[in-house]
This record gives sequence, structure tokens and C-alpha cells, in this order.
Amino acid sequence: MYRMTRQPSPAPVRAASSRSPFVRLRELLDGIAPGQPAISLAVGEPQHAIPAFVAPVIAAHVAEFGRYPMNKGLDEFALAVGKWLDRRYALDRQIDPGSEVLVLNGTREGLFLAALAAKNFVAPRRGRPAVLIPNPFYAAYAAGAVAADCEPVFLPATASSGFLPDLDTLGDDLLARTVAVYLASPANPQGAVADRAYLSRLVGMAQRFGFLIFSDECYCEIYSDRPPPGMLEAAGPGFENVVVFHSLSKRSSLPGLRVGFAAGDRKFLSAYLELRNVAAPQVPTPMQHVAVAAYGDETHVEENRRLYREKFDLADQIIGDRYRYRRPAGGFFLWLDVSAHGGSEAAALALWREAGLRVVPGRYLAREQPDGSNPGENYVRVAMVQNKEITAEALHRLVAVLG
Repeated sequence: MYRMTRQPSPAPVRAASSRSPFVRLRELLDGIAPGQPAISLAVGEPQHAIPAFVAPVIAAHVAEFGRYPMNKGLDEFALAVGKWLDRRYALDRQIDPGSEVLVLNGTREGLFLAALAAKNFVAPRRGRPAVLIPNPFYAAYAAGAVAADCEPVFLPATASSGFLPDLDTLGDDLLARTVAVYLASPANPQGAVADRAYLSRLVGMAQRFGFLIFSDECYCEIYSDRPPPGMLEAAGPGFENVVVFHSLSKRSSLPGLRVGFAAGDRKFLSAYLELRNVAAPQVPTPMQHVAVAAYGDETHVEENRRLYREKFDLADQIIGDRYRYRRPAGGFFLWLDVSAHGGSEAAALALWREAGLRVVPGRYLAREQPDGSNPGENYVRVAMVQNKEITAEALHRLVAVLG
């Protein structure tokens, strides 16, 4: 049996406003003219060209827009996903497409609704049900926890813990009332990648205490050196207590397609599908056919990765060792320390006012901890989504303002 390190559990935090960080950014910059022609590095929206096969596939299946899709998704889609997972990860056994894969409208709605399904799926908790969330985090995690009437507990993911939640701080009392844990690897915004030992340890906790792991792996195909491991690799042959969430938004530069999937624990996915049948939007079948083609092709993914690699090469050259910059193991964000420039809001304002750069203050991506600290307070997030030329211009402007 897995033995826990006994340390004080992090105190729960009352959910703060769930307002979008991008709405808050718009309010921060409202009425302030950009100092130079504007460049947006705020939203993680890939700007690379979409794959050439997208339009022909949609055209070939355009008549299918005339029918309601099934919430479960096409058999062809599930089969394509299963084959891709088998190729991409070292799994203990092959995924069963019929019972262990569900189509999603991207990952945001899937991650949100998963918390609602989990609340009723897990055995009764010892105390108020809790959902554990890395801090900083993707806003859908906290929104799902609040909608499920669970207590969101924010786990600081700072430089001192490798920008991942410190599992040693999770005490038995907290884990016994946990419904689900959200984890992103590669992490948004810091780009940290959890190794296999970390994933296995978290799976051990979930299986001991009976909670679910919702592993957000939408950045898994954007990496510097080696492919990040996945949670399914650590879950064992039954994939119990583990559900992974993937999307084509980042992998294939198709954020507007709104297609992703959930895969893993078949018992949970069965209950999850029951909720989705009455509460979730279906995914149009022509879009699922595009996904079948996308998961069957790696050439466009390799090209996508090459383009991001070139932009991080620029960051290495232009930023160097300023702002505690380190090339991230995965994802496409810079997480820059601007504590010497007044913190995240002051730096974001200066970059807009003087350089026309739109970046996200880190404090908007995080919540205050019980001691009043905010893990994102001293950082700005820079999305490396523009082309190489615009990215170079933006990074030179950033250094000119921040020094």
C-alpha cells in the first residue's frame, strides 16, 4: 500500500471570481493606446496554417451537417484515437475504442463537465467534497469544481516545486474528501512536464483514496526534446481512476475545429456519457472525420513542432537569461519573472503602453493562497503563437521595455 508523507495539507481556499483572465486583461488595458502597432501574445490560439487535408475532408462529408451527431462520437473517430494513443504512449494494453474513448468539443467543455460527473461517480467523501487544482490553472477546472458544488483547493505550482503541485503536501484528510484532481502536463502556463514517477505516485493516491485524475494533455505534442509521458502510461492495464483529455487545437493548429477526446476509466466514461447525453453539445460528424485524418497523420504535427522550436530558439537568443527564463519542456508559453518590474499587472501595462504587446498578467491565471500570496503575481505569460518574424519583433520590443 502506498504510504503518504505526513505533512500539513494546504488550507482550502474559497473560490474567487471565475471571470475570464482575458476579460480582466481587456479591462486593465481599456482606454490605453498601444505604444507601437499591436501584437497579441495573450491568447493561446495557434496561428500556424491549418493542415491541407481539412477542407477536402469537410467537403466530402458536408451532407452530414444535416443530421444530429451521436454524443458518443463516430466509431471511426474512436478507432482513430485508440490507434493514435497506442502509437504515442507505452500503454499496458490497447485502448478499447468502444468503451474507453469519447469525443469532445475541444477540452474546455469536457474538463468542465467532468467535475459534475465525478461528484456523483465517486464513493461518498469524508467531509465536504473537494477538487484539487494546480495554481496557476486553466479556468475551466475551477469553474467545474464550483458548478459541481465541490470545494476548489488550489495547490501552488511554483519554481520551488518544479512548477507542479507538491504531492508531499497532500495529507490523508484532504485526499479522503477529494473527488478529482486536475493536472496539466505540459503545464499551462509554465511548460513543466511531470515525469513518469510523479504520474505514478499521483495514480497511487487516486486508487488508494478513490478519487479521479483528470489529466489535461492538450499540449503533449509541443515539446523541446522528448515526448512527455502520459497519465494512461502510469494507470495500469485497467486505467482505473484516470481520464485523459486531448484536443486538436494545439496538436494540429485547429482551435476553431473544436474537437478533442476523453479516454481512460471505462466505468467513469459510461457515467460521463450519461451526463453528456443530456447536457453536452454534440460534435458535428464532418469535424470528426477531419479528426480521423488528423490523428492518422504525423507530418503536420512534426512541422508544427518545428515551427515552435524555431521560435523558442529566438527566445533563447533574444531573452537569454533575463526574467529567469528557461526554455520550457513543453507547451508554447513563456513564463517570465517580472518581479523587478512591479509585478504582473504593472509589467503587462508597460508592455502595452510602450511596446504594443498584449500579454497576460500571471496573477489573472492564479488564485490567492491562504497566506495571501498569488503564485502568478510576479510573472507574465507570453504565448508564442505568432509567426517567426512577428515573434522576433515582439521579443525585441519586450526586452527593450523591460531591460
